[in-house]
Amino acid sequence: MKKTLVAALVMSSISMAQAAEVELDSKEQKLGYSIGTMFGSRMANDFEGMDLEAFKAGFEDAFTGEEPQMSMEDVQATVQAFQQEQMEKAQREQAKLAEEAQAKSQAWLDEKAKEDGVITTDSGLMYKVITKGDGKMPAETDTVKVNYEGKLVDGTVFDSSYERGEPISFPLNQVIPGWTEGVQLMPVGSTYEFYIPSDLAYGPGGTGPIPPHAALQFKVELLEIEAAE
Repeated sequence: MKKTLVAALVMSSISMAQAAEVELDSKEQKLGYSIGTMFGSRMANDFEGMDLEAFKAGFEDAFTGEEPQMSMEDVQATVQAFQQEQMEKAQREQAKLAEEAQAKSQAWLDEKAKEDGVITTDSGLMYKVITKGDGKMPAETDTVKVNYEGKLVDGTVFDSSYERGEPISFPLNQVIPGWTEGVQLMPVGSTYEFYIPSDLAYGPGGTGPIPPHAALQFKVELLEIEAAE
């Protein structure tokens, strides 16, 4: 009897018209409504287009032990087919977003390439000299100390040693390719801006606040060469 009551409450919570008539005085009724609310909220997001009447029939049959109207093999096959469709849909959406991100990044890079003072290397890395120091230029195997600020193409700052209030040191051959190449072009005491294509940054995977296929802008101040690895 209790199972039937809870089943009815769960199903009635799915329909607004029915839910308005449900009494919520007992703890069993409140539990039923609560579970129905949680199920309904999740299913609204995960199972768009599902037939609610068929769901209620399947739920009640399973909950009350009635003979199901579909075999378990058919149930599993139907769910698997739905999951496959959802996965393919998600893949198409991701591919579309990736294409849009690549186009946005490329358009930004194309605009940067037209600016005065911007130099493009053979790899596609672009840079602009803000101030040029007169110190030594680092090698790929050196450890360098820098201040820097990184931005997305929309101007969002995603990382900054200036904001943290202290520079950072790192082996130059253990960072993204755009940094490894670019910082080697800088004499100590210089400040450059780098405009880095996605394939010289974090590529299709992105990382943290950096989305997939994102071109990046960095302001880098080379403070010193600390040591060779």
